[in-house]
Formats: sequence, C-alpha cells, structure tokens
Amino acid sequence: MLFLALATAFIAAIIFTPLVIRLAYRIGAVDRPNYRKVHATIMPRIGGLAIFGAFLVGYFILGPENEHAVAMFVGAFIIILLGFLDDMFEITAKAKFSGQFVAAIIVTTWGDMQIEFINLPLIGQFDFGYLSIPITIIWIIGITNAINLIDGLDGLAAGVSTIALLSITVMALIMGNMFVVATAAILAASSLGFLFYNFHPAKIFMGDTGSLFMGFMISVLALLGYKNVAVVSLIIPIIILGVPISDTFFAIVRRIRMKQKITAPDKSHLHHCLLRAGFSHRQTVLVIYGLAILFGVVAVLFSQATVWGAIVLVLVMLLVIELFVEIIGLAGANYRPILNLVRMIGK
Repeated sequence: MLFLALATAFIAAIIFTPLVIRLAYRIGAVDRPNYRKVHATIMPRIGGLAIFGAFLVGYFILGPENEHAVAMFVGAFIIILLGFLDDMFEITAKAKFSGQFVAAIIVTTWGDMQIEFINLPLIGQFDFGYLSIPITIIWIIGITNAINLIDGLDGLAAGVSTIALLSITVMALIMGNMFVVATAAILAASSLGFLFYNFHPAKIFMGDTGSLFMGFMISVLALLGYKNVAVVSLIIPIIILGVPISDTFFAIVRRIRMKQKITAPDKSHLHHCLLRAGFSHRQTVLVIYGLAILFGVVAVLFSQATVWGAIVLVLVMLLVIELFVEIIGLAGANYRPILNLVRMIGK
C-alpha cells in the first residue's frame, strides 16, 4: 500500500506541475529577474502547490493515522496560504513571521508536539520545562526559513528537501516510527516528481509556497521522529538538515560581521559562493546535493555509534564544515580563523 501511495504521489506531481505552471502565468504568480537572482527570464513560482497537491493524494491513499496529524495539516494549510500570498503579492517579513508563528503555535499546543527534554552524553537528561514550547516554536520557524533561504537555484531546495526527507525516512524506519516513515516518504516522492520540471533548466520554481511548506513539514516530521529519543535527540535532525542550517547560521554570522541586518538579503549564500568559485549552475546544485547526502549518512552513523564515537564524529564534522566555510568564503572573504592559524603554525 505504501508503494502505491509513493507511486501515486510521484505521478500526481508530474501531472499537477504543468497545470500549476499555466495557473501561475494566468494569475501573475511569477518571479521576475533582479540583481540578486540567477535566472534571467520571468518564471512561474507557485510550484509548491503541485507538491502539496501530490502529497495530499498520496497521503490519503495510504491514510496513515497519528494523533498529531490534524494539527500538522492545519499548520501546513496556513503555511501554504502564507507562501501563496507571498508569491502573489510579496508580503512583508513581519507578516510571514506572524503566519509561521501561528502555525508553530498550533503544532506545539493543539498538536501537543513539544521538545520536552534532551539526552546529552556524559551529562544525562536535561529537561526544558517551561522552555519546551518556545524551543519547539524556534525549531519549527528556524527550519521553515532555512529551507526558504537555500531556494536560490533550479532544483536546489527541492533536491535538498528530498534528500533530508529520505534521511528522515531511514532514521524513522530504524526507530520504528511508521507514521513518519510513510509521511516523509510520500512527501519525498512528491518532491521528486516536481523536480522533473524544477531541475536546471527549470520550467517552474517552488516559490515560498513550496519552500516554506517543505521546511515546515521537515521540521514537524523531524520533531515527531526524534523528540525525546535516546542519546542526543535533536542532534540527529540537525545533522540531517546540515546544509540549510549551516547556510542560515553562517549567513547570520556574515551579516553580523558586516554590521548588516540579520534579515538583509545578499548574494553570499552557499550556492552563490560555489558559483563564484567557478562551478556551473548544475554543478553547484549537484555539489550541494552531495553535501546533503553526506550529512544524511553522518546522521545514520551517529545514531548507531557509541557515545565517544558520536562525540568524535560530531567534532570531525564541525571541523570539516568550518574549513569548507572558510575556503569558499561563506561567512565572509576575511573570515579564516583556522586557515590563518594553520598558516601561522606553518611559518
């Protein structure tokens, strides 16, 4: 039955996307080129509707049951509406944040999905107490926007989201959470179908309708799959989402160093840096896909490692990320603490 739901979602996305392309041109939901964008022609940008529609078809064929499902779908509908309004009218950042906050509140309170504690190696269980709801809201909003921020090249956000969802599927299968397995896999199949039209050269963008929806669903599925699970619960989804989280984190670092607003747009995200390094559009996307797959593999290894093995794995991963960031200039051209230290030692 799961195979049927996956195949249906995949085919539905392939069928729905051309219809959404026509709809986007008809209602004026298009993305126009500007100095920050890579594309040079007007593009339809409500592709997230096709992903969402395909996901609904696949989901309701299988009908996986879970006490949190209703709250998840109500939050998802709010996010889809929010993204659609932004793709149509380019609403303010404050309005977008407010809508995301409402969706996150619904999930954490009505849906009773909260990060209540975390188990830390050598320390034990740390209870969040009254902070559980704020921490969960920050998690949902943070991941929702992290996916949105990497949506800068053809197929980038859709591909990275698909890889993250497949990683979540594998981890949930290991942990025996079949609701997360089914939901994440169906959403991944929907995204893969959409990629037929979204990979370079793209015929449609997923827009905020898609990137916000994918980010929201990934944040909720990660929460459902790993909250309060043994060892370092939150570290597993953080590793899986290493690409968008790292890009967002170093964007904040970069803007603070440049004394800019944290929300200020720029052309120094991961994909911009790789393009400046000489990679082609398609090569840049494939490199980032490779990084996302690597993070997924590390997450699986981490979940199966001993405590000390997990600590060593995380430290090595952080060191590699830092070196990569310094080499490509993700945090700024002059941000090279480790490389400068190595250079000083070598003299």
